[in-house]
Amino acid sequence: MKINWIKNRKALVLIAAALVGSCSQERSPVTGWAYNDPTNGGFEKPPYEEQETGPGLVLIEGGSFTMGRTETDVTYEWNNVPRKVTISSYYLDETEVSNFAYLEYLWWTSRVFGPTFPDIYYKALPDTLVWREKLAYNEPYVEYYLRHPAYRDYPVVGVNWLQANDFCAWRTDRVNEFILIREGLLEHVPNPSDQDYFSTEAYLSGKWQGQLKQKLPSFDEQNPERDVKMEDGIFLPKYRLPTEAEWEYAAYGLIGNTIGERITDRRIYPWNGHGVRNATDKYIGQINANFVRGAGDYMGTAGFLNDNADVTAPVYSYWPNDYGLYNMAGNVCEWVMDVYRPNTLQDADEFRPFRGNIFTTQKRDSTTLIGGLGGEILTNVDGPVYQKFKHKVSVPGVHGTTVGEPVEVQDSVLTILTSDANGNNNATSEGKSDIPGRVQWREVSSTVSTDNLDERRNYKTADYINYMDGDVNSSIYYSEGEDAFSEKADKLMYEYAKTSLVNDKSRVFKGGSWRDRAYFLNPGTRRFLDQRQANAWLGFRCSMTRVGSPVGLGK
Repeated sequence: MKINWIKNRKALVLIAAALVGSCSQERSPVTGWAYNDPTNGGFEKPPYEEQETGPGLVLIEGGSFTMGRTETDVTYEWNNVPRKVTISSYYLDETEVSNFAYLEYLWWTSRVFGPTFPDIYYKALPDTLVWREKLAYNEPYVEYYLRHPAYRDYPVVGVNWLQANDFCAWRTDRVNEFILIREGLLEHVPNPSDQDYFSTEAYLSGKWQGQLKQKLPSFDEQNPERDVKMEDGIFLPKYRLPTEAEWEYAAYGLIGNTIGERITDRRIYPWNGHGVRNATDKYIGQINANFVRGAGDYMGTAGFLNDNADVTAPVYSYWPNDYGLYNMAGNVCEWVMDVYRPNTLQDADEFRPFRGNIFTTQKRDSTTLIGGLGGEILTNVDGPVYQKFKHKVSVPGVHGTTVGEPVEVQDSVLTILTSDANGNNNATSEGKSDIPGRVQWREVSSTVSTDNLDERRNYKTADYINYMDGDVNSSIYYSEGEDAFSEKADKLMYEYAKTSLVNDKSRVFKGGSWRDRAYFLNPGTRRFLDQRQANAWLGFRCSMTRVGSPVGLGK
């Protein structure tokens, strides 16, 4: 829903000015004071209808459903035990993110950061070498799949979990920037630099270094104009990856099988029935998704290709499910937010289940208490594992160099620059990437008094990835007493690279792909991959939190 915020606010200011002292002004039911009244300080109640639907998104009305296995567990993983849960309403991309959409991201990143921080562009590049196989000739996909216009509407692959999250952060800022330009608040800058590109978090924290075209009119007589605030509802929430529960719920599309409060038929796939072919009269017998039909059969027989795709297919291929989402089965598997644990479905909450919480807070300046912006990044150790390059960048004062002296960077070494009290740059390895101009975040800590963790009851630490499945207390070797602690510390449930491939960097991906058999088209199936790795059959789509009414004002 597009709302002309400037027009509405100016009209509201004029009306309020005309009604000052009048009883017809809206008043607080708590104090009796009038809202939007300059004579009493101008506490505002901005005009607001409902959340605007972001570009490319579809509203997924939430509800309860049985999450987990609805088909025989042929892999005998026993990691998707059925359980009824409730999902809040949210938004999800209509399709997977396409090559062309990702090329737009790469173009913007190169234009803004390329001249000064080329590594930010390098770490965003997909791994095109994922197409290579030891005994197959796939070099044409290595060379052409990402950039040739013939594949522009195909899903992007070779993107790891970290890169997908970076794309979501970029998309959030670009969409909110467009909204401000559309509403006449922000001057359109065709060529922003790494110093003044728009960042939503930096703007809201008062640290953004760009310039507005105009500000919002204010009811405060001492400050007649002001910046946009969260309370205005102009900015959209963050784009992000969906949780595993959200993705699975949307894939089933059970809204199409609901009469009143009753779901009449469960589903094995995103469509009704037990087969993978279309059952409607018009399209009867046609394949519903892009997958491997049988041994060596990736596309069918010449003259009548069963899914009309040798590898991936365009993102708008086949039929959407009852939410209007395309390719929720087949084409490519998709990253979700969750950290993988076999028992998550048994342990997680019934409401909005998710494993992967690491509670954070903005880093604060000790004097202004305003969040500081990120330092300059050379390369990211959590970037694609294949990225091992050697080049030079000019960064002032790193490793004892002089201003502008080239610094050689090799083998994906993470170096984040921070400033000390004297304004000097110090090279530190924190294990987390950051981008210049973005607000920095840190994990909450019991050693920081302002976090008040000792007073909290709902959480006592930052990292709950291992909670109830992987921490010391959940180990089969756990026993009481200090003598056992040293022994059990080396015998946790998941000994990565020894007895398991599961660790805190193992992320869930959902759905089947062009390389999978029909079993994996079931939305309840679960698999995982290290968040730093990528594949030719793995892509992603973005989601967004729905705030306010789960159904919107239309209902």
